[in-house]
Amino acid sequence: MGLNLEDKKAVVAEVSAQVATAQTIAVAEYRGIEVSDLTVLRKKARESGVYLRVLKNTLVRRAVAETPFAELSSQLVGPLIYSISTDPVAAAKVLNDFAKTNDKLIIKAGSYSGKVLDKAGVQALASIPSREELLAKLLGIMQAPVSGFACALAALAKQREEAAA
Repeated sequence: MGLNLEDKKAVVAEVSAQVATAQTIAVAEYRGIEVSDLTVLRKKARESGVYLRVLKNTLVRRAVAETPFAELSSQLVGPLIYSISTDPVAAAKVLNDFAKTNDKLIIKAGSYSGKVLDKAGVQALASIPSREELLAKLLGIMQAPVSGFACALAALAKQREEAAA
């Protein structure tokens, strides 16, 4: 059953709201994927803070018109699932990780920072560590000298105690 005009306007408004705050959009063809697999994909997307939805291409074209993602419109052909995120890599990462385990999901295109990406570009974007991973690495690097200094201080204190005894 098709959508009436009010439903279409609501979908365009919802997608426009997501696109307004988004940094990345990735799209993939989902033809032949079982419902249970799509449920797993949606769960991973929710956990990553990614807006993931199957949408009519014409409605998405209207939602992205006059935004930095407008050039992506030419790539919106066929049955597509849309992955939209405010995190620069999350949308691409969710689709790319799922595509590694399910060959029926075919990454088609994406857009990041106003530039249209092909399949290889989306995969390259997905390979970048997420913000949380980068912050964890930075914290580890910052803690290493402090913990090394603390160990050296403890060893020096122990050595002085032994010398005093």
